Amino acid sequence: MARKNIVLCGFMGCGKSTIGSLLAKKTGCAFIDLDRYIEKQENRSVSQIFEENGEPYFRERERHAAQTLAAKSGLVIAAGGGTLTFQENVDVLKRSGRIVLLDVPVEVVAKRLQNDTTRPLLNRPDKEAAMRELYDRRLPLYRAAADIVVDASQSPMQVCLNIMASL
Repeated sequence: MARKNIVLCGFMGCGKSTIGSLLAKKTGCAFIDLDRYIEKQENRSVSQIFEENGEPYFRERERHAAQTLAAKSGLVIAAGGGTLTFQENVDVLKRSGRIVLLDVPVEVVAKRLQNDTTRPLLNRPDKEAAMRELYDRRLPLYRAAADIVVDASQSPMQVCLNIMASL
């Protein structure tokens, strides 16, 4: 029987890529960061995609990537911050995997992202207010999608061990 995928979700800055890479090594799975996967397919950054084609185009690429990856097994997938805010993506990723929410308080996220300029949805003068509004809108969707919720304000290794214990 094929191994189920582990899909990490959570707000930007919660540690999906860092923890996903570590979790993949510990479980012997391949690690795929959904945003990096799309960037490779498009041969440009997420920021460039947003700038040149807009968010709807990016979300379509994201939907297609989620379908492609859900058809595989034995992966640790770091979903983009917006991926699981769309029920279609939740449904397709749940078919082949367990969804783990990396839960981090908004204050921790704000500190982690304070000098980050790579997030298209936060590149605006009111960055912190925009981040908090987006966080408040997305968190209930992440919670609804998640099979498991893990406190991700701890060290990446501890979070990884907690995820493995929960699976």
